[in-house]
Amino acid sequence: MAIILDAPSIELARRHDPRGEIDYLRDDFLTHDFAPQSFDLVASVAALHHLPASTALARMAALLRPGGRLAVVGLARARLPADLPHELAALLAHRFHRVTKAYWEHSAPTVWPPPETYCGMRRISARALPGARFRRHLLWRYSLVWTKPPPV
Repeated sequence: MAIILDAPSIELARRHDPRGEIDYLRDDFLTHDFAPQSFDLVASVAALHHLPASTALARMAALLRPGGRLAVVGLARARLPADLPHELAALLAHRFHRVTKAYWEHSAPTVWPPPETYCGMRRISARALPGARFRRHLLWRYSLVWTKPPPV
């Protein structure tokens, strides 16, 4: 199941799922009436920066069963001058990709710059998801992976 608030994004996703293997729900995952601990996997791709990060991560954690996995690919903004080396590497990689790869324009709403810095997202995720693995990647992305521990 995929829950997406943006209707054009759902239509685009359905075109990439010709066999209809995924159920798409147009709703807000923060308020939708999902049962707590009802998922083995919660994945968020380029969506977390559209939401209040602490609230969204807490909701994702609450939806996972013990042993369930949370995977996030997110966008954050740089804090200059500290992040300048990462920004220069991202700019070079971006230019390389534009020359060597086909360009694809997504239909989803854009939030740029993202509201949180990489450092801020690392802090928020550490508070919300103790033990989560936070990694910064090229092209202005980070990943966050967390496994919900069993109840104590």
